[in-house]
Amino acid sequence: MLDAKLHRLLRRQISNAGFDSSDIEKFKSFFENVDDAYKSFDEDVKHIEIIFEESSNELYKINKALKSKVDNVENKLNTIVNTIEGVIFQTDMAGNFKYLNKAWEELTGMPVEKALHKNYRDLLFGVNNKEKGNVSKFLREKKKNYNTLFKYYKSNGEKIWVQLRLDLTYDVQGIPTGTVGTMSDVTLLKETEIQLNQANKTKDEFLSTMSHEIRTPLNAVIGMSDILLMEKFLPEQLENLKVLKYSSEHLLALINDLLDLNKFKSEEIKIAEDDFSLSELTQNIQLHFKQIALKKDLNFETVMDSTVPAVLRGDSLKLTQVLKNLLSNAFKFTHVGSVTFQVEVIEPKINSTRIRFSVIDTGIGVSYDKQKDIFKSFVQASDKTSTLYGGSGLGLYISKELLKIQKSNLKLESNVGEGSKFWFDISFKHSNQELINTQSYVSNTEPIDLKVLVAEDNTLNALLLGKLFKKWNVDYVIAKNGEELLDVFSMTDFNLILMDLQMPILDGYDTTRVIRKMKDSCKSMIPIVALTAFSESEVGDKIKRYKMNGYLSKPFNVNELHKLLTFYSKKKQQVI
Repeated sequence: MLDAKLHRLLRRQISNAGFDSSDIEKFKSFFENVDDAYKSFDEDVKHIEIIFEESSNELYKINKALKSKVDNVENKLNTIVNTIEGVIFQTDMAGNFKYLNKAWEELTGMPVEKALHKNYRDLLFGVNNKEKGNVSKFLREKKKNYNTLFKYYKSNGEKIWVQLRLDLTYDVQGIPTGTVGTMSDVTLLKETEIQLNQANKTKDEFLSTMSHEIRTPLNAVIGMSDILLMEKFLPEQLENLKVLKYSSEHLLALINDLLDLNKFKSEEIKIAEDDFSLSELTQNIQLHFKQIALKKDLNFETVMDSTVPAVLRGDSLKLTQVLKNLLSNAFKFTHVGSVTFQVEVIEPKINSTRIRFSVIDTGIGVSYDKQKDIFKSFVQASDKTSTLYGGSGLGLYISKELLKIQKSNLKLESNVGEGSKFWFDISFKHSNQELINTQSYVSNTEPIDLKVLVAEDNTLNALLLGKLFKKWNVDYVIAKNGEELLDVFSMTDFNLILMDLQMPILDGYDTTRVIRKMKDSCKSMIPIVALTAFSESEVGDKIKRYKMNGYLSKPFNVNELHKLLTFYSKKKQQVI
């Protein structure tokens, strides 16, 4: 009989092997060792089971704690996501929504449960087909991201503007699996933008209209000064007439300042290079400010470098505008002492010369903390400046912008109560011409063989044109509006039509359209030149569209008008 103390597995193995009692006794030591091994193994198993159970319990606790943390994080994340104002969503590559936060309901008025697993094409009402096509193209071509703005109509009919952003998502192998994106209600921003654009449009229209209304009578002032210079006058009246003409042209430049303010923002201003005499330009400026200096009992000195080339090439009009602005300010803010206008060569080269222009005064000066601000639009040195001295605060800003496009910069040195010095440097090319036709204050009086029909509703401008045409022996008829012009034109032939664009009953554009459609080719092809107070940048495209032949700005230069009429004269046409 087997010893009951032996391990049960050992007893079974001994029985199965057919060992008897003598064999067990014989191999007693061996069987005891095996028995110890079995019992030791059982102890190890029990120990492992205890450890495993303890580990299992610990793992369970850790897993439970981790799940709690995950749930907590998920809840916090959901709370954060669902409190964000914008819509956060996820789609598959077909555009079906896989996830939407609660902001979707506020944006669209549709429950999240109803929208999940449906396609964006079926849900985003009000998105035009082109925009839907763009989103489809993005998904099809698998681009990295997409950004757009579209109109969306809620179920209650309310229209909103939505900003959509999309980014592709990828799996571990880099294959696109869908998109994540956001949708934000930007209606307030968009409506504000629309209102700002409308305000800018209204402002531009106002400036354009006001410039037109001011230029129209100014055209008569400048034109009449030209006519006075064409007629007989006393020698001592010449300087007064020159001042009248130059001052009216300066007023025109101030009006152009307002228009330039918009042009700088739209980058319409361009450099117009031409040959000019800096010496003559300086003399004209000196003449212009001479009366102001006498009136304020100020010493006005012009210092001109003798080494300045006789003829330069550059934009003399923009240079004059800057110098006028600087000198106007100098005289405005100087009550005692002097104003000095200085021109000096600082870098002579073979093909160009760099010149420094300085305006120095003994006026009120500008404090250091205001020296940067005064170059901004509508900003003056102090709150009292506008009240005490007037002005719009545009002069220095426009001057700085005019110099910027000429690759120059306006600089300032000033102390309060000690005056100011403004200066800038510009490089001018040398002209190939040895001589230049200097500006003449006496207009061209050479007769012109021409029959011209004019559309002009302003009495002063009509009077001015009539006087000029008589001096040039031009055969002319002036109509008050487009309808009257068509009646005259249907009965009489002309060589040229000067067409005002803004007229009652029938404006210049519609009148031109009627003429260009006439069956008589001689009449339909007559040269038509727009005569308008609007700038060319405002009406240039429209003039071309209505098939006009040219443009002449009001106030017009008398010699330019003479040159234009001469070009279309009968004699000129016969030569051609």
